[in-house]
Amino acid sequence: MLEELNTTRNKIYLGVLMVIWYLADKGSWLYHQMNPNVDSLTRFLGVFSYYSRAFKNPFPSFSLDDIKTGFIAAFIAVLIYLAKNSDKKMYRKGEEYGSARWGTKKDIQPYFDHENEDNNILLTQTEKLRLNGRFPLPKYERNKNVLIVGGSGSGKTRFYIKPQLMQMHSSYVVTDPKGTIILECGKMLQRGPVKYAPVETGQYVTKKNGKPKLDKFGNKIPIYKKDAKGKVVLAPVMKDGKYVHEPYDIKVFNTINFDKSMHYNPFAYLRKEKDIMTLVTTLVENTKGEGDKSGEDFWVKAEKLLYMAYIGYLFYEAPPEEQNFETLLELINASECREDDENYKNAVDLLFEDLEKQNPKHFAVRMYKKYKLAAGKTAKSILISCGARLGAFDIEEIREITRYDELALDTLGDHKSALFVIISDTDDTFNFLVSIMYTQLFNTLCQKADDVYGGRLPVHVRCLCDEFANIGLIPKFEKLIATIRSREISASIVLQAKSQLKSLYKDNSGTIIGNCDSRIFLGGSEEETLKSLSEELGKQTIDMRTTSLTKGSQQSSGVNDQKVGRELKTRDELSVLDGGQCILQVRGVRPFLSQKYDITKHKRYKLLKDADPRNDFDIKKFLIKKRKEHSLDVEKILRKNPDIKVKTYASYEVSPTGKPKKHLTKKVA
Repeated sequence: MLEELNTTRNKIYLGVLMVIWYLADKGSWLYHQMNPNVDSLTRFLGVFSYYSRAFKNPFPSFSLDDIKTGFIAAFIAVLIYLAKNSDKKMYRKGEEYGSARWGTKKDIQPYFDHENEDNNILLTQTEKLRLNGRFPLPKYERNKNVLIVGGSGSGKTRFYIKPQLMQMHSSYVVTDPKGTIILECGKMLQRGPVKYAPVETGQYVTKKNGKPKLDKFGNKIPIYKKDAKGKVVLAPVMKDGKYVHEPYDIKVFNTINFDKSMHYNPFAYLRKEKDIMTLVTTLVENTKGEGDKSGEDFWVKAEKLLYMAYIGYLFYEAPPEEQNFETLLELINASECREDDENYKNAVDLLFEDLEKQNPKHFAVRMYKKYKLAAGKTAKSILISCGARLGAFDIEEIREITRYDELALDTLGDHKSALFVIISDTDDTFNFLVSIMYTQLFNTLCQKADDVYGGRLPVHVRCLCDEFANIGLIPKFEKLIATIRSREISASIVLQAKSQLKSLYKDNSGTIIGNCDSRIFLGGSEEETLKSLSEELGKQTIDMRTTSLTKGSQQSSGVNDQKVGRELKTRDELSVLDGGQCILQVRGVRPFLSQKYDITKHKRYKLLKDADPRNDFDIKKFLIKKRKEHSLDVEKILRKNPDIKVKTYASYEVSPTGKPKKHLTKKVA
């Protein structure tokens, strides 16, 4: 930008010099046309009196004397300019102490989609950000990661989470504290947005011989209508006089009430050995071992070796129905150690000895041999810590919910889906499962984007992480949030205060915040948040007037005007921010002091439970119906393709309560 400005300025300077040369050249020509017998002063003054006559012929004079005069005049002009600017000072009137100001409607205009309102991320009542598609100019490109900070009761769910769901422009992964969001928005997503399709012209693509060209299915290829910009025109699809809708594929993972949850098995998303390591790291980071030694580096590393050995064995050697935490716990329980007998071999030792004979370089064998370097007493301590860490899986409900997988996380970017992750806002006992799920979600979707779709998912996936601090630690999240953007994945991090992020991710919290191009402050009183926000908003220059009055025998008064710097919003002003207002920061744009989004003004508000209690979403009924449909689909595929073996799915009979009565595992496409 600066180079372009300098180039333009130089062109202007050159043009001015050419004009000066031309005018001086014409003046010199007129001077030499006057009577040579007249004195020089009279002739010089005559040039100004009759100067207009010099332009009867618009072309310059190419007489050597006239050309010299033009150059001399231009040279003098350059000297005057240099002399005038040799002591030039930089003045920024009205910005002496700061140039901060609030953003305007004009500032945000280039950043949102004016043609398709649904293709926007709703940030405030007046500001939004384009989600899909390229911006007219690359300089307006921003990532879709958003940081939302607001104290308890500031409306994080109502003013941010719900407006995003009402747009129905992408797939969603929603952290749902208390499980109220799915109840209030589920019916709307179950109905889905109106389906749009390209408008056909009635003509078809033809070959050179004039015959219609056919696709791989033998169908004619239609020619679609395009607008003036060359874009294909889309129109709503209608059937029997009614609009056709595209329902969302809704999934539920409920850690409060497992009876109202779909099954999630982390083992279903293991593809490579590095996936095993990531699963183990996430598990250890979000659970506790036994005793004082549980936090020491040696014991943690030893535990990891054992987990990787057992999970590696299950991944490579066990049948699909045994690849779960229940079997892992059985292996640990069978790993008896005797302090007084170092040579004692339990059933698991014999299992790994047989595996070593078959494949000495097996991943599980290598990990197990490293673990077995520990003495009997040490190994026993490691096993005790492992048992304590996996204590949650002694609960029947946890073993059942992780026995097989129904979430199909890898399909979230294939079509519009909504996964609701229901967590407790008071009890974090089972939040480690949520942390594992998010870790696998990001890794699985990134791998699929790279391996299947050439780097970008066909449907954008937005992770709306309400109460992000309660999810637990996601390993290397500071790197993930920087790389998921290019895969059509984004994260909205919702916090009560910035200090929550710092306590969880320590020094990496700054990197996470820096990768959120949009930040919203909904209100709060946490000191660190207020201080950093006030500094980020910057200072503005204001006018200050002081008056003085001197009393006495000779009374006098005075008025003094001066400029001073002042924060755009001080900490105390931020702490008492109006409940209906919020502050938005978008990278590279002035901050906005705006109204929070009013969901009652959205065109889909009537579909929420907030507007009509009849829109309440019944999770249990939904799961019963979904499982019956899925079971029928599996059986149908198996009947048509009895020999197909591509991917593992769960098939089961369903009881009236929606819980599986009988579990089967079959391999289907």
